[in-house]
Amino acid sequence: MDKEARKKILRKIPYGLYILGLKDGNQLHGMVGSWLSQCSFEPPLLMLGIKKGSYSHSMMEHNPYFTINFPKKDQKKLVESFFRPYEVKDGKFGEVPFRLTKQGIPVLDDTLGYLECKVRQIVTGGDHDVVVAEIIDLELREDVDNLIMKDTSWHYGG
Repeated sequence: MDKEARKKILRKIPYGLYILGLKDGNQLHGMVGSWLSQCSFEPPLLMLGIKKGSYSHSMMEHNPYFTINFPKKDQKKLVESFFRPYEVKDGKFGEVPFRLTKQGIPVLDDTLGYLECKVRQIVTGGDHDVVVAEIIDLELREDVDNLIMKDTSWHYGG
């Protein structure tokens, strides 16, 4: 298989950009995700890729609840702030404010909306596992375009 052609064609799959909110004990964490898709209407299920051995994967194994925050199309800088280490203090990931859901999971204050989910199954795969999760709550604050990979010069996949 031509690896360069594989990379190019797989990057043709449209990818959104999301900030996942996670909690394990007293530890709160936010991470950028891009491999996300709806996979069931009833019940409402999603599937997403999580890198094996990552801090986020470990948190998800210990606490089945997480959020998926949808940045607006003009919020590239918001997403970039999760590419580097940050301090979680006083309701902020670095400079990014958040609040907690009833389950104690962080939700970013300034996004177009979020989904709160509960892990139903983790399917082992290659270097990433597939997490199947049920949507248990949500909020749509603004019905505007969300940030997608094509809006940036970034690539994650292929």
